[in-house]
Amino acid sequence: ISNLGATKDRSITPQLAGYKAVRVHYGPMNQMIMAVQINGQPASLLVDTGSNETILDTDTAATFGVAPSPRGLRYIGFTEINGQLLPVAFLQSLTAGSMNFGSNAVVLRDSPRSGRGKRQVDGIFGLQVLLGHKAVINCRTQLVFFEADKSRRKNLSAVASSQKFTRVPMHREGSGALTVPCMIHGAPGRLLVDTGAFVTTFPDTLFKSLGISSEPTGMSARFPTGTTQRVSVAQINDLKIGDFKVPSSKFAVAALPRFALRQGDTKISGILGMDTLYICRAIIDLAGMNLFLK
Repeated sequence: ISNLGATKDRSITPQLAGYKAVRVHYGPMNQMIMAVQINGQPASLLVDTGSNETILDTDTAATFGVAPSPRGLRYIGFTEINGQLLPVAFLQSLTAGSMNFGSNAVVLRDSPRSGRGKRQVDGIFGLQVLLGHKAVINCRTQLVFFEADKSRRKNLSAVASSQKFTRVPMHREGSGALTVPCMIHGAPGRLLVDTGAFVTTFPDTLFKSLGISSEPTGMSARFPTGTTQRVSVAQINDLKIGDFKVPSSKFAVAALPRFALRQGDTKISGILGMDTLYICRAIIDLAGMNLFLK
């Protein structure tokens, strides 16, 4: 599966009134990577709408001068992510481009990509900061906008409609996850909007129940818990996200972990990943809680 390429697509104006823009780039495995400064030192973070928290690799946090606690305690506290109890430390400053996010709590997690130079990213830029600053993520033009002036906030719905985008309402589940409605083979469901997922993936149990056959591949998918699953592919010609008809394509099929298949009280039908978001020119509007597709 190819990495997402550079594009000259300028759908939706590259500047938004009342927002500051930060450019991102795509790395291996379709990773949306943002260059940031952590306590004044350069770092790279994965922009991940599938994560509620900002997360740093444990083995690199100290190199950025991330203190466990402003009061000298070892940690501020602990939080549970996908069944793992992880320590929470303190980050004095986080900036990206001209945007200053101030001080933040940050979760520390061991990464399989240990050792500087072997790793593409130093951690995860999650919904905690993205929602707090009303981010607008343009997956195609590789720009993330952050609210800087509430009085000048632009109504994206009107702009998107004029440029023939389809608006799909997003919902934040009890778990914090962002989901959108979908329809596959006439069966309704909800997809998890996850910019940290390199491809759109559906659970094998769902496709079996719908009578959709899949073909094995040589790929495996690795999940945050450290588990890996073999990946198959299946052709889908009738996938709709809200009122948007997704182009016919082959999608990944795997035995998805339980934490992904249920978000709060909502059963998840699949993970909407970066490949589809890019192809469909997705704009994720966290101010208006809409997903725009074209």
